[in-house]
Amino acid sequence: MKYSIIIFFVGFVSFGQDLNYKIESYLNQDLNMNKKAPNTHYIGNAWLKRLILADNDFDYNLTQATFQADSTLDWHKHSTGQVLIIIDGEGYYQERGKEVVILKKGDIIKCDKNVEHWHSSTPNTDVSYIAIYGDSETIWTEKLSKKRYDEIHPSNH
Repeated sequence: MKYSIIIFFVGFVSFGQDLNYKIESYLNQDLNMNKKAPNTHYIGNAWLKRLILADNDFDYNLTQATFQADSTLDWHKHSTGQVLIIIDGEGYYQERGKEVVILKKGDIIKCDKNVEHWHSSTPNTDVSYIAIYGDSETIWTEKLSKKRYDEIHPSNH
């Protein structure tokens, strides 16, 4: 009799749990042309998907970005640091005063706060990345012209 009570109690506890989780996948990004980001601070085609918005529990944002080949962001900076995790394709990355480098799937790059930079796809390859950054607005500093982008000859890392 003692054992049946214990089994019943354990079974009751496990069935009483709430098993509803909010699970999303960055793999399901909709690249429908009607859902692309407006061309405000970039050239070409880009899609942005907010994965996590900073709130009382999280003091950072996670955004997935996909840039079609031959697309680029303008120069900008953040008042908090930013980490980019390349999840597919190849992209360019440059900080003010440094050379352009190519980032490839699996690469992670850290940009310190208030460092002016830009990132993009390469001319022939789409890029997707996860951006992790603090709860701050992006400060857009300068347009990156298509002419300047087309003149880039990056070094491999």
